Amino acid sequence: MIVIDVLSWIAILGGVVLLLAGGVGLLRFPEFYTRCHASGVTDTGATLLILVGLMLQAGLSLITVKLLLILVFLFITSPTATHALAHAALTSGVQPKRLGEEAETSESADP
Repeated sequence: MIVIDVLSWIAILGGVVLLLAGGVGLLRFPEFYTRCHASGVTDTGATLLILVGLMLQAGLSLITVKLLLILVFLFITSPTATHALAHAALTSGVQPKRLGEEAETSESADP
């Protein structure tokens, strides 16, 4: 069925776009916590879209059940891992940047 194929490819490509946006966020965001947020949100959303697209491609089969179990597992573990990483950084002394603070760069430092 062409409708299911089109929907599955839209979901898969949407997941790929979210993964690319998360990668750009990891490179462009200024500090650890915003980077952690970018990777955590896009990881979960992109995984959902890609796995839903794969489930549509697989149809009603054992593969779909396995993909659904993987999806449930990732929906539990991915946010938990992101939270644990951010909590570990906070307890080890990495402070979040406050709104309006300037980032210390090598350009502004006196030689």
